[in-house]
Amino acid sequence: MNRLTRALSALALASSITGCKVGPNYKRPIIDTPANYRGALAPDITTTANSTPLGAQKWSTVFTDPVLQQLIAEALKNNYDVKIAADRVLEEQAQLGITKAGQYPTLSVGATYDALGLPSSLLSGLSNNSSSSNSNTQTNYFSGGLTASVAWNLDFWGYYRRQTEAARASLSATEWAQQTTYSTLIENVATAYYQLRTLDAELAITRNTLDARKQSLDLTRKLEQGGAGTMADVRQAEELYYAAQAQIPAIESQIEQQENNLRLLLGRDPGPIARSEKDVSIADAPHPANVPVGLPSDLLERRPDVRRAEQLLIQANANIGVARAEYFPQLSLSGSGGVASSQLDGLVNPANAYYYAVGSLSQPIFDAGKIRNNYRLAQAAHKELLDTYQQTIAGALRDVSNALIAYSKTREYREQQEKQTSASADAVRLARMRYSGGSTSYLEVLTNDTNLYNSQLTLASAQQQEAQSLVQLYNALGGGW
Repeated sequence: MNRLTRALSALALASSITGCKVGPNYKRPIIDTPANYRGALAPDITTTANSTPLGAQKWSTVFTDPVLQQLIAEALKNNYDVKIAADRVLEEQAQLGITKAGQYPTLSVGATYDALGLPSSLLSGLSNNSSSSNSNTQTNYFSGGLTASVAWNLDFWGYYRRQTEAARASLSATEWAQQTTYSTLIENVATAYYQLRTLDAELAITRNTLDARKQSLDLTRKLEQGGAGTMADVRQAEELYYAAQAQIPAIESQIEQQENNLRLLLGRDPGPIARSEKDVSIADAPHPANVPVGLPSDLLERRPDVRRAEQLLIQANANIGVARAEYFPQLSLSGSGGVASSQLDGLVNPANAYYYAVGSLSQPIFDAGKIRNNYRLAQAAHKELLDTYQQTIAGALRDVSNALIAYSKTREYREQQEKQTSASADAVRLARMRYSGGSTSYLEVLTNDTNLYNSQLTLASAQQQEAQSLVQLYNALGGGW
């Protein structure tokens, strides 16, 4: 009992000593962020402190199209990148458990049983120095025991605890990478959906243009047959009609390919994408007048890529402590014990107990600079990741500024394009009236009709850019997770 008490006391003393950890403790670097984002002073941008920042809002409240909401929900559930990110988190969780186990002693138990049978003639010959014996009997020997062994590398300098700290930071970095996957996926699904709806709009514009040009072609043919028109007018009308007709299969091909791209994001095989029963135009995409963006300092907590970069910096900081601990002596304890007896009841007899204990201490003396250069490597890696962390923050500020500028300017661009399209439509109407009345050639109709078609396609593209500007701003502000 006294031996056990002394052993436990020594163990407790050793445990108290292991509280020391060499190497620097992590402190978040001081980052000077601007007071406001560039582009945040536009009339439709607000930094009101009482409003929930856009990046902190749930994606279902930002994107109100029911079809888009359904697509995003399905993608978050079935997307392959999301599944891979979840698998990586599980891997890092297991790796953390493996690393953390190095801080604690290992204990193993076992049992042995031996049986030996020898002929009596051999034993008799050995005892009497005789080479022969008439005895044909056999002598049996039996023995067995229970054993237990323990080993512990005492963590005086925090070598294993710094390793655990680094592994925990690696896990956190992987979890933030998972959040980045969510945000990126939402952005990609919304962008692909708006591109698909733009192609739908272009197809509708082309079909409407085709119908109008068919009517115009019929008119030119009647005028030519009645002597009021020329074959040149008919050919020009045919040129417009067939040009529009040729665009339809090209746009339909792009639609099917875009549907396949979107279905891949959903984790599904190639196929069609269901549209809403109610025809939702790309022009109906949300573009609120007031957008609360919060403060630039919020990005340090909100953006998952920034948080991941910081966790990698924490990991590198802990690795400096791991490398530093290699300079110091390493102490390990091991021991084994048990009971052994040839009789079963002897296993509970204290007289048959045995034990063995040993402690070892090792101090590096010469390793050709391996430990020193390993320490330098850890410091250099920390410096690199510090620069990476600062670069990530600067990139995040740039992303938000660019998104704010795009959010403000795409609306102006779309509004001007609407005016141009309206003017082009009226010009076509007037040109056709003039041509029907014989006041102008069909060339004027051809020119204005072509301008209208191009203007309508450009307007659809402007509406897409306006819708996507909100997606980009939402992602830049750290939304989506």
